[in-house]
Amino acid sequence: MTLFCLVSSMLGQIKISLKNNLKLARTNEVVEVYMSQKYITVLSKPFILLDDKDMQIPYQLVFNDKKELSSFVFQADVAAKSSKIYYVKSGTPILANTKTSARFVPERKDDFAWENELAAYRMYGPALAAEKPSNGVDLWLKSTSDTVVNKRYRQELHEGLSYHIDRGEGLDCYAVGHTLGAGGITPFLDGKVLIGDHYDRYKVIENGPLRSVFTLYSDAVKIDKEIFKREITITTTAGGLLNKAEVTYRGANKQFQLAAGISLHEVLGKTYDNIHKGIIAYAEDAVSIHHVPAGRNYVAVIMSKNIYEKRQQENHLLLVANYRVGSTYTYYFGGGWSKGGFAADVDWFKAVRNYHLKVKYPIKVKVI
Repeated sequence: MTLFCLVSSMLGQIKISLKNNLKLARTNEVVEVYMSQKYITVLSKPFILLDDKDMQIPYQLVFNDKKELSSFVFQADVAAKSSKIYYVKSGTPILANTKTSARFVPERKDDFAWENELAAYRMYGPALAAEKPSNGVDLWLKSTSDTVVNKRYRQELHEGLSYHIDRGEGLDCYAVGHTLGAGGITPFLDGKVLIGDHYDRYKVIENGPLRSVFTLYSDAVKIDKEIFKREITITTTAGGLLNKAEVTYRGANKQFQLAAGISLHEVLGKTYDNIHKGIIAYAEDAVSIHHVPAGRNYVAVIMSKNIYEKRQQENHLLLVANYRVGSTYTYYFGGGWSKGGFAADVDWFKAVRNYHLKVKYPIKVKVI
């Protein structure tokens, strides 16, 4: 995702240049346009976004904490080692299709669920406390680009149709248990993974159609006899292979390690790792609640900095990084399915490597 400020003399002729320096195409990649104060008032009025073929491109407006317009996001296509021009001018915009969503699910014991076209996820809330859930991530497999979260909860809770069974568009067959699941993160102390429990509070910052952002808060995280607060802000974007996560612990000024990981189930699948690039990835058989084979499910984690080591222990594949309380650590996690665009393990591993490159070398943007 690329950020920049709009600076131009006239709204009627703003040109946005996107440059891709990678030897791979950037397809449907979300770009964020931060608007200078000079153009907030002008762009608060209806405007359209056009590509270099004069085709209108849908976008999503973004507002700050004061509910003031601050930016907009859209999906861009830029060929390998090339540039592309987009134009902004006055007009009536087309509406974007809903490709992401995020919501609190009180009807299912306070789950918090989110999704994009590639996968859906959930983390567990306070109403599930008696069942001692972890702070791990559950993965829901998808073979449709349509949103499925609301439909699956409705079918599960009100229509007697379990979301653990594939009804033609995917299922939940991923077992989290008391683990990090599909990319959770937690303190790592004295060689031990300190699995946490449910989140306590939430805040939805953005809710689609092209990007959804939310924060989950944990009020009492015990680390080496001390209590800390934790907040994790998760961003899912249309077309994004993985979620972006920004985690912050608050409390006594100290340093410890964080482990982001992937649960390894009873039947071990295939792993891929590149410690120098901060990548771990995993592929395993997907099996329904009735033990019916459902293809292969995939998970990956990418850590951004301060990486200490890669470990395989306590039924996890882990990346461990150094961390100081009060700072914000950014990493990426997510999953996919062999029936949802990644036919073989090698396809998933390649997609993860390419995603790492896109994060490391974002599209360059300027106004000309």
